Amino acid sequence: MEKSFDGWLSGFIGVLIFSGSLPATRVAVMDFDPTFLTSARAAIAGLLGIAMLLLFREKRPQRGDLVSLVVVALGVVVGFPLLTALALKHVTSAHSIIFVGLLPLATAAFGVLRGGDRPRPAFWLFSCIGSALVAGFALSQGVTASPVGDGLMLAAIIACGLGYAEGAKLSRRLGGWQVICWALVLALPVMLALTLATLPPSFAGVGSGAWIGLAYVSLFSMLIGFVFWYRGLAQGGIAAVGQLQLLQPFFGLALAASLLHEQVSPMMVVVTLGVVACVFGAKKFAR
Repeated sequence: MEKSFDGWLSGFIGVLIFSGSLPATRVAVMDFDPTFLTSARAAIAGLLGIAMLLLFREKRPQRGDLVSLVVVALGVVVGFPLLTALALKHVTSAHSIIFVGLLPLATAAFGVLRGGDRPRPAFWLFSCIGSALVAGFALSQGVTASPVGDGLMLAAIIACGLGYAEGAKLSRRLGGWQVICWALVLALPVMLALTLATLPPSFAGVGSGAWIGLAYVSLFSMLIGFVFWYRGLAQGGIAAVGQLQLLQPFFGLALAASLLHEQVSPMMVVVTLGVVACVFGAKKFAR
């Protein structure tokens, strides 16, 4: 029971940290190219990851872990950050945050395929209801939304769900913060080269908000959040703790409205409350 509670608490802290990712990315891509932002955040976090691994003298992963680490790197170090950064060139962070409601279903599905989770049928019912609310909202936007932005967000959710599940499975052996650090180190050579290749000719036009956004996604979204998130998934179960992501749109919309002054429509609030209600039902039947 104590281990399960610790897992849910760690997962909740991770969700709180991740809730600021899309608003911070939205601010950053106003002045930074999406590709540069993706590579720079990974490079900064990767250098910090190397420092942490050296400081604590962590052993290298086994050769059999490399494939899983590559999957984690492709999913959460490259895939999700790049796809969301590109999407936020077409849609607001408030709109994109709603798609996070699909992430628990994607994480749970990959948790079954890769992590060995076996939730009860009622779990899938609640998870699908929450996802249906999200999909219905996206479709209801019609011509006011961007098909390109929505498509990129859906691809980002799939990549992220796979990265979450694969990292959680690996965290049971290596530890939560070790997994994200090794994944960042694995991607570091490519990310450093890409950062240099996409370096802006001048930073004169970059505002303070973009720098703050870059700092947030580099330190919190790319590293610190995963320390708590992977620990929570490993301790409390991928499918079960993954449902906490249904709370992320609620926190994210609050940040988008308060910090970015983006319009949050009544429909967004209704959808968010609906998916939040689903997390409690899914939690009850997760195992």
